[in-house]
Amino acid sequence: MTIKDTAEEWEVRATQTPFVGNKTSVRTDDVVMPDGSVVHRDYQVHPGSVAVLALDDQGRVLVIRQYRHPVRHKLWEIPAGLLDIPGENPLHAAQRELYEEAHVKAEDWRVLTDVFTTPGGCDEAVRIFLARDLSEAEGQRFEVEDEEADMELSRVPVDELVRGVLTGDLHNNCLVVGVLSLIAAQHGDGLDALRPAEAPWPARPFEA
Repeated sequence: MTIKDTAEEWEVRATQTPFVGNKTSVRTDDVVMPDGSVVHRDYQVHPGSVAVLALDDQGRVLVIRQYRHPVRHKLWEIPAGLLDIPGENPLHAAQRELYEEAHVKAEDWRVLTDVFTTPGGCDEAVRIFLARDLSEAEGQRFEVEDEEADMELSRVPVDELVRGVLTGDLHNNCLVVGVLSLIAAQHGDGLDALRPAEAPWPARPFEA
C-alpha cells in the first residue's frame, strides 16, 4: 500500500464569499456529502506561502522572532511570506523573503517539504525550502514596517531548535516542520537527495 495524499473534489452546490480582506478571504461552500446530504463548510481562502530554512556552514538555522497578534505571542520562526501574485514562482518568492527579512542570499536551494497548514479551515499551502551556501545580500537592507520593524534575528544550532520543538517552547508550524524535516533528511538519503528547487507544486502551480 502506498501512503500518498490524492487530489479530490466533492460537488459544491453553491458558494459565497461573505468576507474579503487585504490578503485573504472567507468562503462558504455547500458541499455534497457521500450520503447525499449537503453541509456548509466555511474556510479561509489563502494565496499560498513560502518559507526558508536557511542553514549556514556551522549547522545553524537563521531564525527571526516576530510578534503574531492572532496568537498573542512573539514566535521564533524561519523567514516566510505570501505568494504575491497567482502563479508566482515559489523559489523567487522564497529568495525575496530571505533577502527582505534577513538580508541574506543563498546559492544552493532545495525543496524541503510541502504542507497544508490547517486543511480543516484554510486552503493555505506552504512550500518550505532548504537554503545553503549563505552570504550577506548586496545593496541596502529592505525597509521593514509594522510587526517586522520589531523583528529579532539570530542563528541557532539545529539541535537546540529540535529540543525547543520537543519541549513545547517553539510553536511556529514552518519552523517545526522545517527543522524536523531537515533532521529526517539528514538521517535518510541526505540533503542532496531532496527535490530540486523548481520541483512541481500541484497545490500552487507555477511556471519555471
